[in-house]
Amino acid sequence: MDRAEALKVLEESRVAIDKIDEELIYLIEKRTSLASDIASAKMALGMGIEDKKREDYIQDKIEKISKQRKIDGDFINKIMKILTDLNKKEQEKILRRETNG
Repeated sequence: MDRAEALKVLEESRVAIDKIDEELIYLIEKRTSLASDIASAKMALGMGIEDKKREDYIQDKIEKISKQRKIDGDFINKIMKILTDLNKKEQEKILRRETNG
């Protein structure tokens, strides 16, 4: 690969990454927006925000997908932990609003 080709590949790859970043943010927003539905359902069922069984399921699912896709499962689990924590934080905010009126 010569310099011109390398610069073209670099630029095209960066443009693709920027687009993927936007898509990821959209998907995170979409995932987080479900916190309201989840919080309402948990409240109606008398459940707390923590759901160890669900978290274990997610961890197992991510481990399987990571192996299939040959992606480092530890990093993917860290990302999923952040997303799960974000969802819990949103649920807590929603439940506080409903509790405090």
